[in-house]
Amino acid sequence: MEEPAVSRASLSSPSALARLIAFLLPLALLAGALGSQYIGGLYPCEMCYWQRYAHGGALLLALFAFTGPASSPRSRNLTLAAALAIAISGIIGVYHAGVEARVFEGFTTCTALATGGSNADLLKQITHAPLIRCDQVQWSLFGISMAGWNAIFSLAGAGAILWLVRKGMRA
Repeated sequence: MEEPAVSRASLSSPSALARLIAFLLPLALLAGALGSQYIGGLYPCEMCYWQRYAHGGALLLALFAFTGPASSPRSRNLTLAAALAIAISGIIGVYHAGVEARVFEGFTTCTALATGGSNADLLKQITHAPLIRCDQVQWSLFGISMAGWNAIFSLAGAGAILWLVRKGMRA
C-alpha cells in the first residue's frame, strides 16, 4: 500500500508544516473571499482585491515550494516568500479595517463590476452595478470585519510560518 502524499512523517518536519500552512492558508482565505462574493453576494472593494492579489501570489509561491524537499533551501525560500505575501495581505487588511473604522482616510475610488458585451450592455452594467466603498463594512463577526479577520489570520499565519521555518533550520 502506498503512503499518502501528505503523511504524518512529512508533517513532523517544521519546514514541511510551514510549507503546508503557506499553501492552505491563502487557499482557505481566497476560498472564503470568493465564496462570500459569489455565494453570499458581498461584492469586493478595491482594497479587497489587493488582499486577494497578495494571497494569489502566496498560493503560487507555496505551490512552487512543493516541487522539492521541504528542507531544501529553494523550498524554504519559496515558503518564506509566500509568508511575506501573506503578511502583505495582512498589512493591507489592517489598513482596510482602519479605513472601515475611520482611523485612516481611505481612497476616493469605488469598485464597479462590468463583464463586457456591447456598448449598451456595458453602460447598463456600469449604471446598475453596486458601488462598493472601502470604508463600508459589509459583513462582520464579533465586531470584526472581513478585512480585520483577514489581517488576523494572515499575520498570525505568516508569523507561524516564519517560526516553523526558523525552527526547521535549527533542526
